[in-house]
Amino acid sequence: MKTPKKPSNGKELFAILEKRVTAVETIDIIRIFILDNRMLVRAGLRYIVETQPDLKVVGQVGNLNEALSLIASTKPDIILLEYDPESGLGFDVFPDINKAWNQARMILVTGSNDRQTYLQAVQLGVLGIVLKTQPPDVLIKAIRKVHVGEVWIERSLIANLVNNSFRVENSTAADPEADAIGLLSEREREIIQFIGRGLKNKQIASDLCIAETTVRHYLTSIYSKLGVSDRLELLVFAHSHRLTQVLHN
Repeated sequence: MKTPKKPSNGKELFAILEKRVTAVETIDIIRIFILDNRMLVRAGLRYIVETQPDLKVVGQVGNLNEALSLIASTKPDIILLEYDPESGLGFDVFPDINKAWNQARMILVTGSNDRQTYLQAVQLGVLGIVLKTQPPDVLIKAIRKVHVGEVWIERSLIANLVNNSFRVENSTAADPEADAIGLLSEREREIIQFIGRGLKNKQIASDLCIAETTVRHYLTSIYSKLGVSDRLELLVFAHSHRLTQVLHN
């Protein structure tokens, strides 16, 4: 094993340090906003988030009015929030949060075991659900995944969403969406399989040896044919019609 070459002079050392500083400066920072009425929970979430060099908390509050003002001014990429109607953080506030800054993606961090709550959250635009019983690294993965446009939902919950949203009757009646599914090309079906495995566009492109822009074109076509508007709707549709396997976290 070769010993790394040491810098021969001050200029070489400066050049190496400059490259390292530049690398740090070019990290794509994900801006996080925390909305939870419990101070200890907010502090814990902030501690977990800021252990990562690419994650930064830009705001944290416990009441809606202050949150709406700060969300509008800080323009976060991700909002971590809890569903707590007793403290004024019910589902009725979700449209207000979206109006304050509609570019943010929401992740529900919850201790609730109510599946109906999960379903309603997803219907209102939540792209990630993390249970408080899960380890910190799950939250970190969820943030990064949702930030790039993916969906992060517990495996068992996906099945529940499918059962609640698209109950497929065991009958001989024709599926009204069967014609739409029949329009999918072999490659489009293949991409749906990758989506079901939780792969990003870049990973799909690499595995299929095609350009990332081509993957996006395929997804646009898939959305149009199936009448879905985003990745989450595609995921639920695909599971309900057995076009893919259940998503693994």
